[in-house]
Amino acid sequence: IGNICRSPIAEAVFRKLVTDEKVEHKWRTDSAAVSDWNVGRSPDSRALSCLRNHGIETAHKARQVTKEDFQTFDYILCMDESNLRDLNRKSNQVKDCKAKIELLGSYDPQKQLIIEDPYYGNEKDFETVYEQCLRCCKAFLEKPH
Repeated sequence: IGNICRSPIAEAVFRKLVTDEKVEHKWRTDSAAVSDWNVGRSPDSRALSCLRNHGIETAHKARQVTKEDFQTFDYILCMDESNLRDLNRKSNQVKDCKAKIELLGSYDPQKQLIIEDPYYGNEKDFETVYEQCLRCCKAFLEKPH
């Protein structure tokens, strides 16, 4: 929703995976919010702490999804049905939308479709988001594109 919890974690995890696999030149990775609530802000301190615990750093600043995102990215992966609905609605207003809009959780081998917002939770909830993002990003990366 605000690009300070789930999506920055997913972005940082995916960026680390493609770097570790030495395929970062094949991917342009970013994350953005449906809302404009937190534009310019760093990720939530609990998200940063969770990533650091896994040896991942990020310099991400929150931004809102743009019309150009729908025209330039091949995939826009989101966390829950509400974001999926909002992104599909926005994409319908974009001429030449090429992005395939999907739930990141649709790639989860453990079939947890929704990645819940940990904002009102605790460190354990951020860890759950990290684990889900890691499973989903690995599966997404292994899929032929």
